[in-house]
Amino acid sequence: MSRIIALALACSLSGLVFAQDLLPTYPRTARAREMASAAAGSVVRGTVSSVTWGDDGRAVSMSIRGKDVIVDLATFRMSDGKLPEPADRPGPRRNRPDRGRQFSVVYTPKGDKRAECKDRNVFISGPNGENAYPITKDGSVPNRIKNGVASWVYGEELDVREAMWFSPDGKYLAYYRFDESKVPDYYLALDQRKLQSSLDIEAYPKVGAPNPSVQIFVYSLLNGTTTRVQAEFGAGKTDDLAHYLYDVSWSPKGDELLFVRTNRKQNTREWCAANPQNGTCRIIHREVRPGSWVDNHPEVTWLGQDRFLIITERSGFRNLEQYDFQGKKLSTVTNLNAEVERVVKVDEKAGIVWYTARDGARPSLRQLHRVRLDGTDDVRLTDPNFSHTINLSARGDFFIDTAETTELPPVTTLRDRNGKEKLKLNESDLTKFKQIGLRPVERIEFTAADGATKCYGELSFPSDFDPGKSYPVLVSVYAGPDSAGGFERFQMPSNLAEHGYIIASFDGRGTQGRGKAFKDAVYGKLGIVEIDDQAAGVRSLANRSYIDLKRVGIFGTSYGGYASAMALLRYPDVFAAASCSSSVTDFRNYDSIYTERYMGLLGDNLAGYEAGSAMKYADQLKGRMMLFFGTADNNVHPSNTMQLIAALQRARKNFELQAGPDQGHSGLNMDRMLEFFYGALRP
Repeated sequence: MSRIIALALACSLSGLVFAQDLLPTYPRTARAREMASAAAGSVVRGTVSSVTWGDDGRAVSMSIRGKDVIVDLATFRMSDGKLPEPADRPGPRRNRPDRGRQFSVVYTPKGDKRAECKDRNVFISGPNGENAYPITKDGSVPNRIKNGVASWVYGEELDVREAMWFSPDGKYLAYYRFDESKVPDYYLALDQRKLQSSLDIEAYPKVGAPNPSVQIFVYSLLNGTTTRVQAEFGAGKTDDLAHYLYDVSWSPKGDELLFVRTNRKQNTREWCAANPQNGTCRIIHREVRPGSWVDNHPEVTWLGQDRFLIITERSGFRNLEQYDFQGKKLSTVTNLNAEVERVVKVDEKAGIVWYTARDGARPSLRQLHRVRLDGTDDVRLTDPNFSHTINLSARGDFFIDTAETTELPPVTTLRDRNGKEKLKLNESDLTKFKQIGLRPVERIEFTAADGATKCYGELSFPSDFDPGKSYPVLVSVYAGPDSAGGFERFQMPSNLAEHGYIIASFDGRGTQGRGKAFKDAVYGKLGIVEIDDQAAGVRSLANRSYIDLKRVGIFGTSYGGYASAMALLRYPDVFAAASCSSSVTDFRNYDSIYTERYMGLLGDNLAGYEAGSAMKYADQLKGRMMLFFGTADNNVHPSNTMQLIAALQRARKNFELQAGPDQGHSGLNMDRMLEFFYGALRP
């Protein structure tokens, strides 16, 4: 190499190194970091923690601003101290297994036996692994059989964390058996930062591909026999109703094995009970949603051993119904044009249920209700102008209520059974918050792209916001179907705003909390409806003179990465830049359970799948795009990003690319993202 070439290369390399650390040189970076430090602890939240209700119902203790206090429930006087925790308070939960995986060891309720999955087979032993013996022998990698462990897609999409279940009396063990012989494998290169790489192989069913075949078996520890659960029992031959089997548990009496079965389309769900001795099944509860999807997991609250409450969407909203264990409906407990969130408490003797639900007029506000089991006397116990976090006493005669909104910080009070305030426990202090110039997050309304549906969003402002200036916008997005529409809470404004942006988020159609029709708007049309609403949210800001709609960026990870890419490609005149992390780019690349639930089967909706492919719009790229993927992402595979790269290259489009060597399903480094948007959204 000549001296001149070497000198030139050295100069260029030194400039390159300098260019890598751009963020500290930007004019607002120092301020943003100072504000992040100053903002920590700037809100003294008016909440309480460590609540313990006395066993005798006479007192309650809690921690307020780090101090333990006891409240006398007769006089409502407060004194220092702490009540002993109830003896029956549940102990710490087991750590969850890795994402998509299950516990490999389970114990009988008495702890005298354990079952363990080893090398894809199930072994039963003493509590410490002694005297182990196998109850399955066909599990192995070569024949692609798994016993006592679930196929990956079950853990990822059906939240299966256990694959073996002892009966309450310890006499039976139920376990999964999966046959993955027809499921295509996906190959993922690992250890790419090392001298020698390795290969991860996973049976990964994509849209339209064969799914793992699933069965449930029950082993008797008394006589050593094994019985197959006839999960298809009672279903029509064409119903496909044992395609997915999950939510396995034992009945309260312990005499039947409970499980959920659905068809591949996931628009019919049956909750079933199986006889462990002969494997025959019966249907306890059935829900059907033609032309849509049914909620995967029935939310059940047992009333003794023979009745239960279940949340159903039959009415178009999540409501409570009461059934006996034979499947006979006993009552419609709630009939709201709003969404029941959960059952808080049941007093079976009095026939009363306490539950939380979204407010019908403002769905982001959580309310506490009390109703009789026969559906009469439904009373809201909380102020409809706030969202409430509730801690109800064991007897239901008092509750601790933390009330707040997006703009109003929390206040915590003690209230009686009818919701009347008895004592103010804690109030927020925003003194420092205001002193350093922070502004509450602003909640906004906008109309969805259909021109009729009311939707909501939030805006964060920099602490030195000046309405006479012009600001670019960064949209933070997820927008996945059936994702949680959050409840309002007073939160810190995004620190990203301190870099000179208005930070926006828009909760469009497809998300939870607004009823089934609101969710169903995206069915079969992922990448279309929810993206239309993100664009509608941005356009709704047009009347704000301080917002520069020519400088709008969008960013997200996972489904949010997909939404960011689709927004930039489908709406090039609305969005100027996008940072897209770990993105699906075509749902034919993604797993069967998630995708077919919301898109339908490929053969039934090919046009919908094609319309939702980012590659279809690659030639429409006008703005700046940053792509990020982890090379070890076993959820959204790197092939998604590679396919979009190829499409952009074919369309002769420029883009930026960041890769995370040996990183999994993750997001782009925030500093790098800020550097990208600084360059992309300059005036």
